[in-house]
Amino acid sequence: MLENELYFRQKCNFPNCVGAIDGKHVYIKSPPNSGSDYFNYKKSFSLVLLAVVDARYKFIAIDVGSKGHFSDAGIFSNSALGKKLKDNSLFLPESKSLEEGGMEMPFIFVGDEAFPLLPNLMRPYPQSQLNNQKRIYNYRLSRARRVLEQAFGILAARWRVFHTAFVCNIHTVNKVIKAACVLHNYLSGDNEIQTENSINSVLRPLRLGGNSPSITAYQIRKEFSNYFNGSGSVPWQNTSAHINEN
Repeated sequence: MLENELYFRQKCNFPNCVGAIDGKHVYIKSPPNSGSDYFNYKKSFSLVLLAVVDARYKFIAIDVGSKGHFSDAGIFSNSALGKKLKDNSLFLPESKSLEEGGMEMPFIFVGDEAFPLLPNLMRPYPQSQLNNQKRIYNYRLSRARRVLEQAFGILAARWRVFHTAFVCNIHTVNKVIKAACVLHNYLSGDNEIQTENSINSVLRPLRLGGNSPSITAYQIRKEFSNYFNGSGSVPWQNTSAHINEN
């Protein structure tokens, strides 16, 4: 975990981050006698790959097999990863300050608006609440999250099986997805991965979902925002934040 944090700090300018989390709908042929179980909001059949990626584009945890019709908030909440994040049982490293003399801050994951705001999971500020400081925070968070889109893109580029809907049974689809993620890491120099029940690919983004953040999570997000707008600022962020928004 500490090695992951170092890469996010150096590559993405986001200290105390140990992984980016997101999910993709993987298109499949309608399974026999499944009704609407796998029918998603895109009006296609799919199952979901929920993944955590490090700053080197490697998968460090995946959850495969949720039915496409489930709400995205429900998929995360019912996953082993989501449960461990919510009850704080992932055994993350001890909190440390973002800078010398600063307050102790937890190690966190980053996600988009589809995920809840938790003390160990940061998401963007809503578009309706943005001022310049919050835009900077959102931009810095998006830079850390970008590794996930790149990892999914590499996965789809390497394995052309993701370029069309799977036609095999669900059990086989789950095995193929897990194997592809493990091989992806192996080709990247690391085959360790925890598994559980791009353009021109059949990986599609999850939808947004509403969640109720805790007061502690609000405070932690504010501290990250203060840091990114203060001693932890980078020269290009003001220009990039507004370009990224548009």
